[in-house]
Amino acid sequence: MLDFLYQSSAIASAEIHKLMRDPTELFSRAVQPVLWLAVFGQVFSQVRGIPTGNLRYLDYMAPGILAQSILFSAIFYGIAIIWERDLGIVHKLLVTPAHRSALVFGKALAAGLRGLVQAAVVYVVAIALRVAVRWELMPILTMAAAVFVGSCIFSTFSLVIACIVKTRERFMGIGQVLTMPLFFASNAIYPLDLMPPWLKAVAVFNPLTYLVDALRGAMIAGGRSAYTPALSFGVMLLVFIVLLGLASKLYPGLAR
Repeated sequence: MLDFLYQSSAIASAEIHKLMRDPTELFSRAVQPVLWLAVFGQVFSQVRGIPTGNLRYLDYMAPGILAQSILFSAIFYGIAIIWERDLGIVHKLLVTPAHRSALVFGKALAAGLRGLVQAAVVYVVAIALRVAVRWELMPILTMAAAVFVGSCIFSTFSLVIACIVKTRERFMGIGQVLTMPLFFASNAIYPLDLMPPWLKAVAVFNPLTYLVDALRGAMIAGGRSAYTPALSFGVMLLVFIVLLGLASKLYPGLAR
């Protein structure tokens, strides 16, 4: 167990060092949530047809935009793995004694830390727009934990896709196809009750739904969760464990 944690932390540390040398990606990824909150959120706050309870629409959608930021950032994480394969880095990692799951878990940890940076950016924008953000310690810790686990889920999912398609062109196409359905088949920008029955059934199996629900209850004053935190985190952790096992099986095949 200690070896696994040491190996995972070494991989995560290498990923974080790469990000620190070139932080421009973080700034570019921050543009999209800023536009959604500052433009889309401000405009749709004037629309009264979306039932959000006692919340302003901007308050309601802020957790959804944070989840969207995590999704869009993590889902393209796998393209870096394809670059590493082309550069021969994957081959070097696979000949080390490190367990395959430690290699995948380490990358997921790094994605989780990146997600926390994204959360900080969204929080700054939300505060500037006077979103009713909660400042109690437990809600902030719950939000950070949800962001971290969500980033781990979608980065590992991205790695699974990269291991299957194996080329940058195919990966970009599939990544773009998957992100919008995942986003709109969730409760990020409208309640589940507004969805037709078939879409609501899809949303129940969408891990983004549980991420948004956990964030909305923890992040926003007066925000109501459809599920208990235990259920939301339980579903997310289960999805992550399944994806971690699948990615660990597929990862060696990426080098071929």
